[in-house]
Amino acid sequence: MPAQRSEFLTKADDRGADAVILDLEDAVAERGKAAARSNATEWLVARRRGVGAWAMARVNTAQVEDLEQDLAAVVHDSLLAVLVPKITHPDDVRLVADILSWHEGRRGVPRGQVLIWPIIETAEAVRRADEIARASSRIEFMGGGTSRDGDLARSVGFEWTPEGLETLVIRSQVLVATRAAGVQHPMTGLVSGLADIDEVRTFAESSRRLGYKGMMVIHPAQVAIVNEVFTPTAERLDDARRVISALDDAAAEGIGAVEHDGRMIDGAMAQTAKKFLADAGVDNDESVLP
Repeated sequence: MPAQRSEFLTKADDRGADAVILDLEDAVAERGKAAARSNATEWLVARRRGVGAWAMARVNTAQVEDLEQDLAAVVHDSLLAVLVPKITHPDDVRLVADILSWHEGRRGVPRGQVLIWPIIETAEAVRRADEIARASSRIEFMGGGTSRDGDLARSVGFEWTPEGLETLVIRSQVLVATRAAGVQHPMTGLVSGLADIDEVRTFAESSRRLGYKGMMVIHPAQVAIVNEVFTPTAERLDDARRVISALDDAAAEGIGAVEHDGRMIDGAMAQTAKKFLADAGVDNDESVLP
């Protein structure tokens, strides 16, 4: 949400999103930056951490002075993370982390509490994705700006389609780097088109199948469809439980691999099923499998 649009912020918790990103960057013209920072501060100060949608902020990085002013405005106890756009080098992340530490100390926020989400939207950032993902222990989210005619499209030269084949390699490369670095929440880019909601579903499903855990949206109308795509179905949850149960029964008889619903499953599938349930917030402690 553009941070200068206070009428949008008053409805932020009604949209059904897990988090609201206050945009201080591209959605705000230069003459509106001061108002956006002021609105962001007022909104964040009034919030309680963990109540309503999580609060995030996308900051300006082109000039260090702008970055300093943005972080001074948004570092409060209610802020979950800052999105750092146009990353080109891991040092960009380290600079943000250092400034965050200073403002956390000034605000009485625990050091390291505000997380970092590097947005991969340059060709150089794609090339250095592994280094960037390991640049700071604050990084809990990471993903690409793969929207139509956006920064990454200009940098790489691709032409966007909702099927996403033109960004498949990029999204895969960034995802592997993110997962390998232990970043908990790989997040994919957004769909800028507003007319065709099926485009959002197509891109979300493609990204979910790759292994992403969530997706940015640019309009409230897109929230419900993205929530639907990334929320595990009851059938998928039940299948994971049955995989674990079948392998538990087999293990009790000294058997490591069994046929289940027309496919062979073994201990690796049990571990995948347990992780799936854990990611979905579902407890499955009854299993005897490690």
